[in-house]
Amino acid sequence: MTTTNAMRLLKQAGIEFETASYEVDESDLSGVHAAAAMGLDPARVFKTLVARGEKHGVCVFCIPVACELDLKKCAAAAGEKKIEMIHVRELQPLTGYIRGGCSPVGMKKKYPTVIDETARQFDRIYVSAGQRGLQMCVDPIALGNYTGAKFAPVTKDR
Repeated sequence: MTTTNAMRLLKQAGIEFETASYEVDESDLSGVHAAAAMGLDPARVFKTLVARGEKHGVCVFCIPVACELDLKKCAAAAGEKKIEMIHVRELQPLTGYIRGGCSPVGMKKKYPTVIDETARQFDRIYVSAGQRGLQMCVDPIALGNYTGAKFAPVTKDR
């Protein structure tokens, strides 16, 4: 199996994780598809989204794959008045990752990161390992500590 930069960084930090893989469907890069392909509860599989605020710049958000960001809640969590998603074409230059394979670990720069508070209800969550089709299963608190993330409610209410 491939060892990604995100995996190497967690190993170097002494953070335990397991990996899970799935067959990538280029026509459906959604996290819900990835969770289903791995037979996992979508509430435990988190996608990594990147947004930009006017005051602090780029921010990273990790939320359950079946949820949507609430941009007002994101702005509040990031200390911004307003925040908006970056364009997909900006993702790789900013983070080093491509759509469908963006990990909160090992981005080009250390951006402020917010993990949706629901992650704390699980012993382990899944996040991208930095490559399409590959996930890391990790303790959300350890992930938060490593990335310097805070936990906050940042998804739309259902």
